[in-house]
Amino acid sequence: MRSSGRIRLGCFSTPEEGAINSIVREHIPATFFAEYQALRGQLMEIVTDDDLACRLAGNPSLGELCREIGEVEHSYVESFKTFELDFAYRNADPRLETSVAALSAWYAELDRELNAAIVNLTDDQVANRTIDRADFPDWKPLPAAELDNYREALLIFYAKASVYLRALDRKLPEEWQVWIG
Repeated sequence: MRSSGRIRLGCFSTPEEGAINSIVREHIPATFFAEYQALRGQLMEIVTDDDLACRLAGNPSLGELCREIGEVEHSYVESFKTFELDFAYRNADPRLETSVAALSAWYAELDRELNAAIVNLTDDQVANRTIDRADFPDWKPLPAAELDNYREALLIFYAKASVYLRALDRKLPEEWQVWIG
C-alpha cells in the first residue's frame, strides 16, 4: 500500500518502492509475518498489570515470559544488523515484568527497529549474507530463514502465553484460537 510516499506491507514500511528488498516484497506477505507479530499486541490488550504476576508452578511469571520474548526479538533485530545472533542480551528494566504499558511501548520500539533492520537489507545481503549463530555455529541461515526462526520463537511464546491466559480464565482472541489453539 502506498501512503505519503511510503510503501506499507504489514508491519514493514519502506521509504520508496525501489528500496523494497525481496524479504519485504515476497517473503513477509507469503508467511503472514505481520499477522504473527500482531498476536502479541492482542495479548497486551487482554492482560492487566496484575496478570503479569501470574506464575504457574515451576515456571516464570507471565511478565518474565513477556520480557523474554522482547529480549529474543532484540537479539534477532541485532542479527539483521550485524549478521550475528546471540541471545545473551537482557533488559534489566523491572517495569517490563509488571507493566503492560511498559511492555507495549518496548514492543513497539522493537518492532520499529526490526522494520528498519529488515528494510535496510540489500537484495544481495538477503540472497547471500548468512547469519552466524552462537547457539549453532555450524548453521548459518540467510536472513529470510532467520526471520522464519524468529516467527517460530513467537509461536512458542504464544503457546506458552496461552497456558497462562487459560489459567487466568481469559478468553483467547479469535486469531489465537485459530492460529495457536
